[in-house]
Amino acid sequence: MTEKTAAQNQKNNFWLTVAALSGVPFIMVLGNSMLIPVLPDIRNALNLTPVGVSLLITLFSLTAGIIIPVAGFLSDRYGRKAVIIPAAIIYGLGGLIAAIASVFLKQHAFTVILAGRILQGAGAAGTAPIAMALCSDLFQGNERSRSLGAIESSNGLGKVISPILGSAIGLIAWYAAFVLFPVFVIPVVLGMWLLVKEPKSNRAQQKLSEYIKSVVKIFDHKTGLLLSSYLAGAVVLMVLFGVLFYLSEFLEQQFGIDGVIKGLALAVPVLFMSAASFATGFIIKKKKTLMKILVVAGLAIMTAALAFLPMVRGVMIYFTAISIIGVGTGMALPCLNNFITSAASMEERGLVTSLYGSVRFFGVAFGPPIYGFLMAKSTSLMFWSSAALALLTAVTALIFIKDTGNAEIQKQTANKAEKQPGTVFGIKFVPAKKPEN
Repeated sequence: MTEKTAAQNQKNNFWLTVAALSGVPFIMVLGNSMLIPVLPDIRNALNLTPVGVSLLITLFSLTAGIIIPVAGFLSDRYGRKAVIIPAAIIYGLGGLIAAIASVFLKQHAFTVILAGRILQGAGAAGTAPIAMALCSDLFQGNERSRSLGAIESSNGLGKVISPILGSAIGLIAWYAAFVLFPVFVIPVVLGMWLLVKEPKSNRAQQKLSEYIKSVVKIFDHKTGLLLSSYLAGAVVLMVLFGVLFYLSEFLEQQFGIDGVIKGLALAVPVLFMSAASFATGFIIKKKKTLMKILVVAGLAIMTAALAFLPMVRGVMIYFTAISIIGVGTGMALPCLNNFITSAASMEERGLVTSLYGSVRFFGVAFGPPIYGFLMAKSTSLMFWSSAALALLTAVTALIFIKDTGNAEIQKQTANKAEKQPGTVFGIKFVPAKKPEN
C-alpha cells in the first residue's frame, strides 16, 4: 500500500485518526507542566533544596532531548507505531514507579522518583515527534496541514490544562500527579493501536548505509531550511516558556496570586497559542510561500510584543502583550512542522523530525532557567534581549526558508529517472560519437 492509497483509505476517519495521534503530544506535555505547580509541595514533603526538586524537571527534559533522535531512527527502521506505543507504556510506567515510591518510601522516595522521571523522559522521547512524522506519512496536502495544526493545538491544549490540573490534583496529595500519568496513557495507547493504520514502506529493505546516505543528502540539500526551522522552533518555545516562568513569579510576588487561580492566569497566553495553531493549520494548506510569511510574521509579532513589555504598567495590557506572544508562537509552529516533515521522505522522516523535537524540548527545558538568570539582572534586559533574538530568528527564516518541494515527489521522480534506460542518476546519457577515419 502506497502513502497516497493509505491516506485515501483513511479519509472518512480523518478526525478519529487525528484525535488518536493528538493524544500523544498531549500526554507528553503533561510530563513537566503538570508537576510545576506542585514542586513547592514536593520540596517540603521530601525536605529538598530548590535545586534538588528542579531535577524532577531537568532530568526528564534532558533524557527526552538526548533520546529523541534515537527514537526517530528506530521509527524509520521499524515503524512509527512500533516506537510510539512502547514509548507511551514506558512513560506511564515511569509515573507508576514514582507514585509507588512516593506512597511506600515517603521521605526516602526521592532517588526512586528521579529514576521514574528519567524513565518517563525516555518514554516521552518516542511520543510527540514520532506522531508528527506519522501524520506526514498518513496525510498529504490540506489534510497534512490540518493534522499537524491539530497536533500542535493539542500540544498547546496540554500546556493550558496541565498547570490547572496540577494545581487541583495537588490539593489531594503532593504525589497525586504521578498517579495520573499511567491513567492518561491507557486511552492513548488504545487509540493508537485501534484507530491509526500505519502505511507500509520499504524501510525494511533499506540498508543502514543507504539510510545514512539519504539523511546526509537531505541535510546537504536543505541545510538552510532545516537549520533555520530548527532554530525558529527552539527560540519560539524558549521565549514562550521563559515568559510564562516570569509571569508566574510576577503574579505571585506582585499580587499574591497562587494555586489554581495562578494556573488559570498562566493558561491564557497558551490558550491563544493553541487557538492560533489550530487556525493556522486550516489556512496554510499546501501554500509554502504563505507558511514562510506566517513564520516570519509570527516571529515579528513576538519581537514587537517583547520590545513593548518593559514599557507596560497596566496588568490587562501586560496580559494582552503576553497573549500576543502566544499568537505569534501559534502562527509559526504549524508552518515549521510542515516544513520539517515535508523535507524528508517517509523512510528518513522520523530522524529529521525527531531532531526538530529535540531542539524544541531543549528550548522548553532551558527557557525558565535562562529567564530566571536574566530576571535577576533586569526585566528590561530580559525582554529586550528576547526581542533581539526573535528578530534575528525572523531574519534567518526570511533568508533561509525556501520552497524546496515535496521530498516524496522528488524521491519518486528520481527513482523513475534512474530506472529509465540511457540515464544515470536521472541524467540522460548520450554516448560520444566515434571519430571518423
